[in-house]
Amino acid sequence: ACNVIFQEKYGKGEPSDAMVDAIVSDIHTTPKRVIGIGGGTVLDISKVCALKQTSPLEDLVDGKIPAQKGADLILVPTTCGTGSEVTNVAVFSLTKRNTKKGLANDACYATDAVLIPELLKSLPDYVFATSSIDALTHSIESALSPIATELTKMFSYKACGLILQSYMRVVKEGSSAKSQVVSDLVSASLYAGIAFGNAGCGCVHAMAYPLGGTFHVAHGETNAALLTSVLRYYAKHDANENNTENTELPKLFGFMANILECQKEDVLDKLDEVLNTILPKHKLHEYGMTEDMIQSWAASVVKEQQRLLKNSYMHMDESAIAEVYASTF
Repeated sequence: ACNVIFQEKYGKGEPSDAMVDAIVSDIHTTPKRVIGIGGGTVLDISKVCALKQTSPLEDLVDGKIPAQKGADLILVPTTCGTGSEVTNVAVFSLTKRNTKKGLANDACYATDAVLIPELLKSLPDYVFATSSIDALTHSIESALSPIATELTKMFSYKACGLILQSYMRVVKEGSSAKSQVVSDLVSASLYAGIAFGNAGCGCVHAMAYPLGGTFHVAHGETNAALLTSVLRYYAKHDANENNTENTELPKLFGFMANILECQKEDVLDKLDEVLNTILPKHKLHEYGMTEDMIQSWAASVVKEQQRLLKNSYMHMDESAIAEVYASTF
C-alpha cells in the first residue's frame, strides 16, 4: 500500500511553503520511496518530501534545518521545462516574503529519472510555452555562467538548439506542430537541467522571483518577461567589462542567430519575435508592478538571490538590476 497525494488538493500554481507544510503534515508514515509524476511543482515538492525533515519549509530553505535524504526518489516529468528530474534544486514561494527561494542541496537529487514523452502529448498551450521557455532560459544562463565548463556548455548548447529549432517549427507550421516537438523538448529540458545543475542559472532567474512571488505569475512567464532585457544589458555593457577573454556572449548569439535565421546583430529582436509567438510578452506594469517596486525588488534580489546572481555573465549590482527592471517596466 502507498499514500497517493494530489498536489491540486493543497492549492493551485507553483509550490509554496504553505503548500509543502500542509502536505508534510498529512504524511503520517515515513516513506521508503517517493515517486513524483508531474510538472516542476510536483517534482520540487517530491524532492523535499523525500528528506528526513522538511517542515517548516522556510527553515529548510534558510538552512536552519539540515537537508538529509530520507527516502529513494523517482521523478517522472510531465512538462518540458524545469529539468528538475536531474537537478539538486527545489524552488518555493515564501508567502511572507513575497519572493521565491531555492534549496540547492545534493540530498535533492533523484535516485532515478524517467522520461516518457507520451505524457507530454496533450500539454496545454500555456504550459507548453511557459515550461519550454524556462528550459530555454536554463540553457542560455548556464552557457553564460562564469563557472560553465566545456562539458556543461555542451549540454547548454544542445538544449538551446533543440528548443529554438522546435520554436521555429511551431512558428512556420502552426500550433499543430507542438505535439510533434515535445520529444525533443523533454530531452532538451533534461540537457538544460544537467547544464544549470552544474553551472547554475543567473540574473534572469534571480530577477524573475519577485515578479512570480508577488503576483503569482508562472515561472516560465516571468523568465520570458525578463530574458531578452537581461541579455540586452549584457550586450550593452559587455564591451565595457574587463573580461575581454570572455567571448561566450557573441558566440552564443552567433549560434542562436543561425537557428533563428537572422544576422547576429538582430538576434535579440528575432528572439523576442519568436518568443512572442510562443507566449505573448507583457511589460512588468501589466502584471501589477508599480514604479516604486523597481528599487525595492532590486534590493530584494541582491539580498535574497546571491545563489543565482553569482552565476551571472557579469557582475549585477542593485543599480544594474534596477536598470533592467526599468527597461522592462
